[in-house]
Amino acid sequence: MDLETIKLFSLYNKTTNAKMNKFISTLSNEQWEKKFDCFFPSVKSLCNHIYATDINWLKRFSTLREFRFIKHDVFKKEIKFGEVVIGGTEQYLQSRVELDEIIEQFANELTAEDLTKRLKYKDPYGNEHDNPFGGMILHMFNHETHHRGMISVYLEQLGIENDYSNLSAIF
Repeated sequence: MDLETIKLFSLYNKTTNAKMNKFISTLSNEQWEKKFDCFFPSVKSLCNHIYATDINWLKRFSTLREFRFIKHDVFKKEIKFGEVVIGGTEQYLQSRVELDEIIEQFANELTAEDLTKRLKYKDPYGNEHDNPFGGMILHMFNHETHHRGMISVYLEQLGIENDYSNLSAIF
């Protein structure tokens, strides 16, 4: 893992979320909360999950050393797995833009030395982990990509054609 790859994924994350959010901004409240037969049963629940998980990963990342990004107010509240932290689409859209800016700040604060270190943390179930720091950053970005793909399927099932996730679009 290297700094340029992390910065590329940060840009991809921010750009792709912005494209996806153009579709989300058109959803009615009924569409936002429509239930699908999946673990995360709605666009709302998926967006909440991605948002909350990003915050929790960034909190874990901040244990490696002192980072400036962690001083942001969004990190002051404890968020539990499955907790709904975003209500409507307007709140989500504003919060997502803000969090993507923070993720970009985090990526720009990283050093090559950071990426050689290991991250020790506990998952939501209390299990202890000791993983390569760079790999866990990649995991956070991959987690978003995975769930954005699910949102794409939900949008299609709502009759909304979409194609917002091509990595090649940022080159």
